[in-house]
Amino acid sequence: MPKKKKKKTKKEKKSKDDSPEKPVEEEVSLEDLPGIGEKTAEKLQENGFNDLMSIAVASAATLVEIAGLTKTTAMKVIREARDRLDMGFKTGEDFLKKRKETGKIVTGSEELDKLIGGGIETQAIFEAFGEYGSGKSQIGFQIAVNAQLPVEQGGLGGKVVFIDTEGTFRPERIKQLAEDKGLDPQVALKNIMVARAYTSDHQMLLAEKVKELAKTEDIKLVIIDSVMALFRSEYTGRGTLADRQQKVNKHMHYLQKIADMYNVAIYITNQVMARPNIFFGNPTTAVGGHVLAHTSTYRVYLRKSKGGKRIARLIDSPHLPEGEAVFKITGDGIKDA
Repeated sequence: MPKKKKKKTKKEKKSKDDSPEKPVEEEVSLEDLPGIGEKTAEKLQENGFNDLMSIAVASAATLVEIAGLTKTTAMKVIREARDRLDMGFKTGEDFLKKRKETGKIVTGSEELDKLIGGGIETQAIFEAFGEYGSGKSQIGFQIAVNAQLPVEQGGLGGKVVFIDTEGTFRPERIKQLAEDKGLDPQVALKNIMVARAYTSDHQMLLAEKVKELAKTEDIKLVIIDSVMALFRSEYTGRGTLADRQQKVNKHMHYLQKIADMYNVAIYITNQVMARPNIFFGNPTTAVGGHVLAHTSTYRVYLRKSKGGKRIARLIDSPHLPEGEAVFKITGDGIKDA
């Protein structure tokens, strides 16, 4: 007598039919987690915990304080969120496949692109620091336009978010650069969502709103010009340094999470300060200390040169050697010198 075929369970069917394209955290509401009801979910969402990832990376103490959960329940909720997200180990081959999904936005200068590995990369934070007028914002304007170009032209065919902390955004410049690239200036401006940040807390809130935008809009690039200006003006004196660095660390890790989850490129500009104890070599260093240095994936130092040229020096990268590239800023944008 032939054996009956074993009927597949609901769980087995689900695991076979699950599509890897849609992130798990988008499919599950917070109320599906054990110990979280409607009111608790509302409290969590009010404090920025909108998905499984935010719960999975939170501490039990944070959930106890915000949602009024017991420590045991909080730990259970976090453990469940981590299980559903499959936050275990992956092979190097898996990571190589993910690396192939990354996109790059060209800067307009082939020499500069060559220095940074082909362009501004998605799933990474690219920091450009230098003195006033070194070209940090101009690169930002250029890639805000270039990101809208088709992939075959060095873009990503997507939209841009520009968080302006110093009042530097100029729509006139965007129009000028768009015309040079053959884009409709009005369409190019519509594809850039600009917000002016007035405090460091406001800046961090706008970064959180980027995550909401990325769910409905095809965001490919986030620009913050400049990332440390507001933190630097609000936190003065050595006594406030620890608090400032803690906030900066949280802000940077949130940006990296957006980059990873939505395959977005993050471009931040940064100021410099003088180091009076340096007698030989360059006495300037980037603001933000070790926290910013460690959380930025790529770091490029920009400085002025003769004849309107700019020199970019790659300071840090996970896989590229240090080096320099020369470029110039023209009326039509970033070009090779």
